Amino acid sequence: MPNHLAQHGVDSSSPASPVTRRPGNQTLEVARKDVVADGVVKLRLEEPSGGRLPHWTPGAHIDLVMPTADGGSQVRQYSLCGDRWDASAYEVAVLRESNSQGGSQFIHENLAVGDMLSVGTPRNNFGLAQASRYEFIAGGIGITPIMTMIAAAEKLGIDWHLLYGGRSRRSMAFLGELARYGDRVTVWPQDESGHLPLDFLDEPTEGAKVYCCGPEPLLAAVESATTNWPGWAVRFERFVAPSQPPPVRTEPFTIELSHSGRTVTVGTEQTVLEALDAAGVPVLSSCNEGVCGTCEVGVVGGVPDHRDSLLSDAERAKGDRMFVCVSRSITERLVLDL
Repeated sequence: MPNHLAQHGVDSSSPASPVTRRPGNQTLEVARKDVVADGVVKLRLEEPSGGRLPHWTPGAHIDLVMPTADGGSQVRQYSLCGDRWDASAYEVAVLRESNSQGGSQFIHENLAVGDMLSVGTPRNNFGLAQASRYEFIAGGIGITPIMTMIAAAEKLGIDWHLLYGGRSRRSMAFLGELARYGDRVTVWPQDESGHLPLDFLDEPTEGAKVYCCGPEPLLAAVESATTNWPGWAVRFERFVAPSQPPPVRTEPFTIELSHSGRTVTVGTEQTVLEALDAAGVPVLSSCNEGVCGTCEVGVVGGVPDHRDSLLSDAERAKGDRMFVCVSRSITERLVLDL
């Protein structure tokens, strides 16, 4: 079942990773900071000189680079939820997490209108594919990428329905904006109605696709409910990386760099990214969990052991790319496009 993860306003449970200033990062100003639900703020980020920002597509996310308590920096990914046709700003919604690693705490407590943030160019691993109908399912702050998909479906004249759950109405962002869609939106607060009703997913609808974003219990329930659907018709975006089985190959293996023919050994307790870094081969990275897509590298030989939360089953079967912060190798030798 296809998976992808971006944070949608929640902190990952991993410690902050070292920050590399990536090509495309720019410094944007916090133009607005609005409370849109209990524990949720929406930021509007603008280019200080009024310039145009890079284009993005529904489901995309951006990196925000923020300070840490020890004086360092951390990167967090947040889904874009504003108007994609507004080239003057990016908008993200951020949930205040009780177990925050510093990102949401900083945004809620310290970030103010007028402050400047380093922001990455939009990336999209949760893109909206063509369909005759969309079944959107969102839980809590997972509504953020779904908002942009709804706007796209409306412009395209494609039939859709949203099932939107949350702890309570007070905690659910964008209810006012969604109200104009009438009965195409089903709002399902858990404290009033219990768990989301998913029986409508028992049998696939011809030409339809399911897009689901939310906490892991919701995604697991939707995955179970859509066992009769073809894998390509159901897309998930997760808040946290799911647990992975043990790697196929636990012993060391060799990485060959196709551009130079140079070889690098990846140790038993070492990631490909760590081995490349130790060998002086720079690869841009951010999350170190296989969830953000920054460290994608092409594969031209060998069979990778995919351990990310980004690629679909079909994309994994191609074996032509991997995310080197977590994925390893099935074969003794792996040739990378580096």
